[in-house]
Amino acid sequence: MAKKVVATLKNKEAKGFAKVIKAVKSPKTGAYTFREEIVPVDLVKDALK
Repeated sequence: MAKKVVATLKNKEAKGFAKVIKAVKSPKTGAYTFREEIVPVDLVKDALK
């Protein structure tokens, strides 16, 4: 699955995007889950806040 996402990010039109992976803690169980987003490079810092 990751190869497919990486392959689509290599297009000439998609050079301005980055894949952001965040660890989010569940309030019920306390376990961490990972959330993936594809955001423009300019908004990476905002996506991590």
